[in-house]
Amino acid sequence: MTYDLYIGDPSFSSWSLRGWLIFEKFGIPYRQHLLGIYDGRPNAELAELSPTRLLPLMRTPDGILVGDTLAIAETLVERHPENGLWPADPAARGLARWMAAEMHSGFGALRSACPMQLLHVYEGFVASEGVLADLARLEDLLGMARSRHGASGPWLFGAYSIADAFYAPVAARIAGHDLKVGGVAADYVAQTLTDPAFRKWRAMGLERSYDPVPYAKDLPHRPWPIA
Repeated sequence: MTYDLYIGDPSFSSWSLRGWLIFEKFGIPYRQHLLGIYDGRPNAELAELSPTRLLPLMRTPDGILVGDTLAIAETLVERHPENGLWPADPAARGLARWMAAEMHSGFGALRSACPMQLLHVYEGFVASEGVLADLARLEDLLGMARSRHGASGPWLFGAYSIADAFYAPVAARIAGHDLKVGGVAADYVAQTLTDPAFRKWRAMGLERSYDPVPYAKDLPHRPWPIA
């Protein structure tokens, strides 16, 4: 029972990172298909699979094509209830779903100003009021999850869950733009960046080079914090 997972360039495709982490962290068998979307060339396979040309996409073992990370996540929850993709506790599960949905649809200022890139850390980026407001909300959510449900482990709800897959890209945005966050959020960023699965994803991205580099900013930069 192996799924087909279609992803975009690991260094830049934040939504693909979410989908990939769910498969990788929960041991769900998959075949990976990398469809480059940042090299400027038309991708006929992606156009055939998805009229929207958005990734990731998942094809189930019985041939059902599913797009969008929330739809992918919930389809896998239905098919693999034994894998514990959401927290078992109802209160924790409700908050985890809330947080994943809010990340899925919100944080527009942070997303727009700080696209995910896993190449280096920009220095001197000045956050707008909108970005600062998003960071404040993020700190509230992370603090709520950790204080209420995180005592049993290092992730948002103790054990790794879908919520952590959804918040991994924003941790990368914070690191990649050297954004200042409080203790709980800073600890969570460090936890995400040092996770072996995240490091594996970043290493896949470094296998490719780009000219020009997507989302490049005219700012000095230093090396990524975790090699």
